[in-house]
Amino acid sequence: MLDWLAKDHANVDLSLLITSAHIVVMRAPCETPVKTSFGTMVDRPAVYLQLETSDGVKGLGEIWCNFPSCGAEHRARLLQESILPALMCQTFKNPTTCFNMLSTKFERLAIQSGEFGPIAQCIAGIDCAIWDIIAKRANTSLYQIINGKHSVVKTYASGINPTGSLETVGRCRDLGYTAFKLKIGFGDDTDLRNLAAIAKSLSDNEQMMTDANQGWSVEKTIEILPKLAAFPLQWLEEPIIATSPASAWEKIKSASSIPLAAGENIMGNENFNNAISHGQLDIIQPDICKWGGISGNLPIIKNILRSGARYCPHYLGGGIGLATSAHLLAAVGGDGLLEIDSNINPLREDLFAPKLTNGKIDIGNSVGIGISDQHFLDFLSVHSKKITMNIEL
Repeated sequence: MLDWLAKDHANVDLSLLITSAHIVVMRAPCETPVKTSFGTMVDRPAVYLQLETSDGVKGLGEIWCNFPSCGAEHRARLLQESILPALMCQTFKNPTTCFNMLSTKFERLAIQSGEFGPIAQCIAGIDCAIWDIIAKRANTSLYQIINGKHSVVKTYASGINPTGSLETVGRCRDLGYTAFKLKIGFGDDTDLRNLAAIAKSLSDNEQMMTDANQGWSVEKTIEILPKLAAFPLQWLEEPIIATSPASAWEKIKSASSIPLAAGENIMGNENFNNAISHGQLDIIQPDICKWGGISGNLPIIKNILRSGARYCPHYLGGGIGLATSAHLLAAVGGDGLLEIDSNINPLREDLFAPKLTNGKIDIGNSVGIGISDQHFLDFLSVHSKKITMNIEL
């Protein structure tokens, strides 16, 4: 993985000794609940992690925690009681060494507890914070230290609800978006009516895609594909359960003229490489806050791009994870789009909200992920009433 390190920064010190950690859990009420085929979010949670090294450099990471609703506080306790004590006061050669140690050390606990996802998500957030530290130590942007050349990335507006979808598209269009992803899986009448309205509103330079959130069976997907094909969809995301066998995806692929997308619910090198090699997915969407962080995902993304598929990072959380995802997309290149939640969320917007121009953002050249220590402190002060847990180790 370290062959991705930019030659200009080949001499940066990659070793680290974590001496302190700060975990913050926050919740922001939703103005409009976010609906999916498997549940509704009535508030926007976030678990933010700030690590500090022995040389006084601090880095920020985020842990995925959207579902179930109690997940944020649970992951903070996992960090506090199990995972961070194994990290602190050990010297690691580089971020990948740390990621591999934590992954190996907690493999048995994940099996014993059945907590594969939460443990992987905590380790992913740690890894992202460590890479922010490495970039800050080098006094450069994260995307630049991992060999990125361009700071501009394409985006799309995600999380568009089945209620008021056309109005949401209009609001996002006014903000500068040119691509829009609608949530479906709420009944054919609702889904097709919303798709028709959005398709009719698109201008020549705009795109639409759709996400079923694992809501259908193979049979249902094949049944509705001809109706979906009437719309200019860039992709159909997770029509079936993500863990379905390759044969199920092959049936859909053979029946579909619409590119297929998935990846946010894939974990581990073997599972990702199987998904890549089978070739059913045209768009692959790892989420760095759900599994792998930077260290785990860089080799996966390299394989995605080599295979000819598109890398479009999944993300639906707060500002730290989104900033890190943007830097990773900028670093690896390709023609992928950055997913940005269309729903209002101050835990995202007040940390990372670059201006949109013709569907693109410029993440600039600020050090690390672009969120300074002072910015983070100011953010916590402004939103102090949204903090549900504040833990320092």
